[in-house]
Amino acid sequence: MEKLSNPQVTIETIKKYEFAFQKKFGQNFLIDAHVINKIISAADITKDDCVLEIGPGIGTMTQYLAESAGQVVAVEIDKNLLPILDETLAEYDNVTIINDDILKVDINKIVEERNGGRPIKVVANLPYYITTPIIMGLFEKHVPLLSVTVMVQKEVADRMQVGPGTKDYGALSLAVQYYAEPYIVANVPPNCFIPRPGVGSAVIRLNRYQEPPVKVKDEQLMFRLIRASFNQRRKTLQNGIANSGELSFAKEQIAKALESLGISANIRGESLSLAEFAALSDILTDK
Repeated sequence: MEKLSNPQVTIETIKKYEFAFQKKFGQNFLIDAHVINKIISAADITKDDCVLEIGPGIGTMTQYLAESAGQVVAVEIDKNLLPILDETLAEYDNVTIINDDILKVDINKIVEERNGGRPIKVVANLPYYITTPIIMGLFEKHVPLLSVTVMVQKEVADRMQVGPGTKDYGALSLAVQYYAEPYIVANVPPNCFIPRPGVGSAVIRLNRYQEPPVKVKDEQLMFRLIRASFNQRRKTLQNGIANSGELSFAKEQIAKALESLGISANIRGESLSLAEFAALSDILTDK
């Protein structure tokens, strides 16, 4: 069939199946071939690749992925899209559709069964309301990944790549930059989607590090410290950590740890780099 990146084909397909968009699934279908080609190019897809697509929708980007990759595994939560995908992807024998919630799927098992445990590439037009849980789930569960190339809300893409001292810098910035090197591929306006989202979008590629850029004794403790320091941005880092419900360090301990690093006790979390959070975590781990 003709590519779904043609807006008219998308509209006809939606009408044919009387498909109703559901807000709860954050459904916005891409209708711009130029943007899709940018995503495929940025993801550097080859016939050697197994690609995981999250939320294929009616199969618009899946068609392009199927033509570029060795195999595609697409996880779609909305069962109403399954008959549409059966038609739009009928000519591709290298696509597997899984009807499930990506946050509940055992992705490591998929990688083992579909790609022999070898690293995969993730490519997706992500539902904006669960972008962060999806991306952090991929990293924290240590899914074998080469890269993640995704369409996200522009504001979220900006947060992933900024450094200390900026207003967008936060726990997401630090978490993403611990696991991967981010760079924004393209900004995408609302008119590239049906229906149009109320915000601008961006394509961002996250190149997974083989080894994190900083070494830390207790990865989980470091991320608890990071979360605590950004949960109440206006508080000093010392107070944020001391008042956190999931940590049990006294103010004096935190002050001494910061002092040993040559950092003021009055500093806020948004001023610390990833390396400084790792160093603080290591000192508190030893205590």
